[in-house]
Amino acid sequence: MSTTLITNISELTTVDPENRVLHNAAVVIENSKIVWIGAATEAPSADETVDVEGRAVLPGWVDSHTHLVFAGDRSAEFEARMAGEAYAAGGISVTMEATRGASDDQLKALVRQRVAEAVRGGTTYLETKTGYGLSQVEEARHARLLAELREAGEIDAVTYLGAHLVPPGEDAQTYTELAAGPMLQDVKDNVQWADVFCEEGAFTADQSRQVLTAAAEAGLGLRVHGNQLGTGPGVKLAAELGAASVDHVNYLDDEDVDALAETWKSWDPSERTWTPGTVATCLPACDLSTRQPLAPGRRLIDAGIEIALASNCNPGTSYTSSMNFCIGTAVLQMGLSLAEAIRAATYGGALALRAQEEVGSIEVGKRADLHVLDAPAAIHLAYRPGMPLTHSAFRAGERVQG
Repeated sequence: MSTTLITNISELTTVDPENRVLHNAAVVIENSKIVWIGAATEAPSADETVDVEGRAVLPGWVDSHTHLVFAGDRSAEFEARMAGEAYAAGGISVTMEATRGASDDQLKALVRQRVAEAVRGGTTYLETKTGYGLSQVEEARHARLLAELREAGEIDAVTYLGAHLVPPGEDAQTYTELAAGPMLQDVKDNVQWADVFCEEGAFTADQSRQVLTAAAEAGLGLRVHGNQLGTGPGVKLAAELGAASVDHVNYLDDEDVDALAETWKSWDPSERTWTPGTVATCLPACDLSTRQPLAPGRRLIDAGIEIALASNCNPGTSYTSSMNFCIGTAVLQMGLSLAEAIRAATYGGALALRAQEEVGSIEVGKRADLHVLDAPAAIHLAYRPGMPLTHSAFRAGERVQG
């Protein structure tokens, strides 16, 4: 049993339920867990000491929404969108063709490369999805590859997104039945979650409900892509089915906000056995890339709804894994305070993945996921937007960056 003391922390943002910030602090890790937090002057001795030299320390980012299994390039589509062309979900089919043509080894190498980029930015817990295979064989292949990476400890959660888009030339209802039936059966042992793109141009409310209901019966947790391109049924459907999260949430009416708020009325983080409500996951990098209005994070928080911030790293609408960028955007443009943005990118992401007992805050007993900033205070994430502020990161007690 080895111990590591991380000391000389100028500002330690614990993001426990009170969002405590400690100054001149230290943390002790034993193997993969946090075993002590407090003032640096009172820290116990340890087998190893890491002096962070007056830097700020946060929980590692929890990125609860990514699409990392893809091949090909969609920069031309992005350039056209920046020149005024409207975003439509159909660009997914371009990635589908390139991804189907990549080998197992090529896809795993691409995912590893993208995970490494995320870790270099302080992400220590990461979800990713299938969704660019869009056939029974390909979705099963991608789920298997991701399960292998999860088993190796390289990613943390895998989501089945066979209902990402109806492939070109296929009947929507026939494909929905495939996604809710044989395709789901082929992937269910390799994934923990199921997701649906419930949006005009993708899947209707009834089709989404069909896939999600079948996934729940198969023992999977539920997530929803909803209300990205306009008002629609996605948010209400997520609340109705008890989904762990609904992601994008750019266009909300009062009924959407009320439906989400209702799911949080009985949540008490001090009662460890109670289930959180449906997290509203905001994806600011995607909003900027698609020129959609930024998700109303301020309105959601004020309504008593827990939000998450995630990168939505994908080839078409958010080709970045920089959670630092998402934090800066949330503070500068979404109306969130620094504490709210950090909570959303750590504890909020953990809630969205139902992993809040394991990660998302710096608390005794939790996994030792730490993000050391090359700055004396966390406000530098917004004060110095776009700067490379990640000094180092620890995942499950091991230094993985810096």
